[in-house]
Amino acid sequence: MNNRINWGVLGNATIARKCVVPAIARSTNGRVHAIASRKPQETEVLAKQYNVPNIYSQYESLLDNDQIDAVYIPLPNHLHKPWTIRALESGKHVLCEKPLACDATEAVAMGQVAKKTGLHLMEGLMYRFHPRSRHIHQMVCQGKIGTPRLVRASFCFRMKEHVLQQKENVRLKKRGGGALLDVGCYGVSVARWMMGEDPESVQATAHYNSEGVDVHTAGILHFQNGGLATVEASFVSSLQQTYSVIGQDGAIELPHNAFIPWEEDASYVYRSRDEDVGKQEVIPGADEYRLMVEHFSEAIIDGNSPYIQVRDSIQNMSVLDALAESARSGKRVAISPKQIPSQSG
Repeated sequence: MNNRINWGVLGNATIARKCVVPAIARSTNGRVHAIASRKPQETEVLAKQYNVPNIYSQYESLLDNDQIDAVYIPLPNHLHKPWTIRALESGKHVLCEKPLACDATEAVAMGQVAKKTGLHLMEGLMYRFHPRSRHIHQMVCQGKIGTPRLVRASFCFRMKEHVLQQKENVRLKKRGGGALLDVGCYGVSVARWMMGEDPESVQATAHYNSEGVDVHTAGILHFQNGGLATVEASFVSSLQQTYSVIGQDGAIELPHNAFIPWEEDASYVYRSRDEDVGKQEVIPGADEYRLMVEHFSEAIIDGNSPYIQVRDSIQNMSVLDALAESARSGKRVAISPKQIPSQSG
């Protein structure tokens, strides 16, 4: 394996153009070797900007390129499973945009192919690679706030009214759409990460559009250790992009850039148990997307397992599935165990 990974990108999504393609281009151990788009003419500017030598009009053509080591998939959620599996079966490692799949059953199938092929598959939860996220997680693991008792996580934004009404946006499609999958996946992920375990049951409620797609969802996660987490996801509220971790002996609170702080300095506030006003700490800015793709390239080069394991993503999908079921039924739902493949590599 060379010390520089050749990447292929399936699709010309906004997240690819603005975040991941630039991150790969700036990385120390990767390069964008090809982009495939159903509208290749719209990709020419991006390819020229980042010196991408190959543009394809068919995803299959990119997967047939033997020079490509890894594929990034920013396609709509309902296309994650088929194209991840096709990429793995073509001999490519896969970094797949969040959420990994539409449900846990799909995620298990994807993980089984990764295990069978011996290739890496990782969900693109970039926030876990930011130095602030790592620092806060380390504080919690070291007991700086005592036993965590509550996580509050919120990722909400307001879509324009005409977008909500027309329902053409991929986030508003019945298959793979909805606020819970799109941005609720962050809240569930950070709650599980900070609690250090998976919830045993969940409760949720939601508002749906006329197509039956959730646009406003709130849920509660019940953990075996007595902890609770609240998760909020919305397409119809003003910006909320934050989380807090509250323990027996202290609390950590983030501003509304918790998951995507871009490259600005990133802060958090630590309060001891009885403090009204805490102390603000500042972490120097970093490109979490670059850190993510560099880590994935390094895992491929060195043959190590990625930081975000397939089993972790499957568990995250299981919780999202249970929240969706609870919102529909109005009942508390237990988390069903899944057959979780061991990580490849």
